Amino acid sequence: MRIVVIGGGVGCARFVLGLREHIARDSSDDTIDVVVNTADDWWVSGLRIAPDHDSLLYALAGVNDTERGWGRAGETERVSAELAAWGTAPDWFTLGDLDLGTHIARTAWLREGASVSDVYRRLGSRWPLGATLHPATDAEIDTQVVTDSGRMHFQEWWVRHRSRLPARRFKQSDIERASVTSGARDAIENADVILVAPSNPVVSIGPVLAVPGMRGLLKDAAAPIVGVSGIIDGSVVRGMADACLTAIGVETSARAVAEHYGARRAGGILDGWLVDETDAAATDPLTALGITTRAVPLWMRDPDSSAQVARDTLALARTLR
Repeated sequence: MRIVVIGGGVGCARFVLGLREHIARDSSDDTIDVVVNTADDWWVSGLRIAPDHDSLLYALAGVNDTERGWGRAGETERVSAELAAWGTAPDWFTLGDLDLGTHIARTAWLREGASVSDVYRRLGSRWPLGATLHPATDAEIDTQVVTDSGRMHFQEWWVRHRSRLPARRFKQSDIERASVTSGARDAIENADVILVAPSNPVVSIGPVLAVPGMRGLLKDAAAPIVGVSGIIDGSVVRGMADACLTAIGVETSARAVAEHYGARRAGGILDGWLVDETDAAATDPLTALGITTRAVPLWMRDPDSSAQVARDTLALARTLR
């Protein structure tokens, strides 16, 4: 079975780790493709940084910093301190030395003419990931945040200001010129199951869906599409997705996020939706809207619980095939 996941960042990484664990325990020949958000990528000190991709890459490779939740394990930050001292990098955005090695390699390949898809393949070939990563688009569609204090890159709003500046809207630069990569298109068209990861609905999932042609691919996909809520009992599991949801007028709840994605039969993207047991009251209303919803434990605290979330997600998908 070909499993395709849409997402990016730490939430997606944990979910994909759970899928990989489940497949290993089940001794199946299922495969995993991940269509990754690229809209939080940006340029720092002349280097192209790709946080959502790298969170997935490092986690699947087993070289991530599990305590911080991002970056490489065993990092040093001497080069980043030098860049800040020279004034070529903001002091609020720290890059580890090992992490910089990835960014230097990525930028070198891009400047030689490689596409983002090419770079994904090269970076992914270093470690046995157990999944194939595809950028949603090869175009630069960096997310800009419009606030009362002006317009800024998403990373500045997220990291420097910790999303404390009220956002008025989010915009992906030049997204009208973007197109779905061939890898992402092939994965979606030939998927047996498509899963929407518990990633930030606004700035990780939203930009993927906004790539021209992506919604049409999902609408026409033969595979069932099941999402997993990253909101549990009215709170975000990780990060500051609540600030993003507030900015677009969506309540921070598992039910509201599913309604935001919408039922596929009504022009949205979801056939099914998993919520945590604490949000069981959402199951009947969402099912009535055309989104078959189940309530199961969603906390991914360890390999066992992560594998169980994956198992429950696939079980729901099988009932919808």
